[in-house]
Amino acid sequence: MALTVRVIAPDKTVWDSTAEEVILPSTTGQLGILPRHAPLLTALDTGVMRVRTGKEWLPIAVMGGFAEVDQDEVTILVNSAERGADIDREEARTTFAQAQERFAKAQQSGNRQEFIKATQAYKRARARYQATGAMVS
Repeated sequence: MALTVRVIAPDKTVWDSTAEEVILPSTTGQLGILPRHAPLLTALDTGVMRVRTGKEWLPIAVMGGFAEVDQDEVTILVNSAERGADIDREEARTTFAQAQERFAKAQQSGNRQEFIKATQAYKRARARYQATGAMVS
């Protein structure tokens, strides 16, 4: 048995195929989906989802959204998404380093609004960099 997985962003369909397993970055932690999973609706956090096709795992950076699981169909509606293979690793590394610096400064600034913006930028940059296969602590 296989899952039908669709990752849909406002501007494009990022993935529309079958898979054996999906791991989602839900707002409560990592969530694994296998065939015959119980119906589910969950909010997604910014992070990396992984789709297993055969023995390979395909990473996709997702920028928040929702996932619905029903009768071996997984529909993922996201604000934005990119396949890891489509992301320039060096550009993602540079953006991640800049986001880390901004986040560190925002933590010390005491400005709540800047801290929230820096946190979101950090999470987006981290997800994109991780989706390229980089190990991030």
